[in-house]
Amino acid sequence: MARQLRAEQTRATIIRAAADLFDRHGYESTSLSDIVEHAQVTKGALYFHFAAKEDLAHAIIEIQSQASRRLAREVDDRKCSSLEGLMRITFGLVRLTVEGPVARAGLRLATGGVGVRPPLPHPFTEWLDIVSRKLLGAVKESDIHPDVDVDAVAHSLLSFFVGIRVTSRTLEPVLRLPRRLTEMWYVLIRGLVPVTRRPRYLGLATQLEREIRAI
Repeated sequence: MARQLRAEQTRATIIRAAADLFDRHGYESTSLSDIVEHAQVTKGALYFHFAAKEDLAHAIIEIQSQASRRLAREVDDRKCSSLEGLMRITFGLVRLTVEGPVARAGLRLATGGVGVRPPLPHPFTEWLDIVSRKLLGAVKESDIHPDVDVDAVAHSLLSFFVGIRVTSRTLEPVLRLPRRLTEMWYVLIRGLVPVTRRPRYLGLATQLEREIRAI
């Protein structure tokens, strides 16, 4: 049991070290030797868990996918409105990005041409499904104008969300992300939500940003 625990801890250490390097330097610019040195493990330990760098990248994408699904389930359990649920999911993903390198690296790998192995769906496909489902619910609940093109809005929202994370990685510290996400929601709420319901969701965006900053 102790040996299994040590193996699991070593695997987690390698994944975190790889994620940190992938996030800071990119997949192509990071070698297995770099990861071994950063994780402070032997090459044998790394190869015991991962046969190739691509295996490490896939493990990181899979962890992020699991975190996204878990976050969506937790929000569904809250029984809140669909629009609130969607906002909570996006802020939850940003919180994960602020807290550690795995979520940050997962996005960089997804946008950097690293292949996703079946049956795992591409993160963007998975996120698009979540966004579309929540937007359809928001239309039914009259929190979004009834004449919106849900498919177009879902694609635009996903592109907006991914875009602020990509540009923030290049231009700003990661701690600026919650503010950028709030700004994104201010724009979307004013364009999508009926006037009488806007104050609730504008206030929610500010509240969720504060919750992340308080961590």
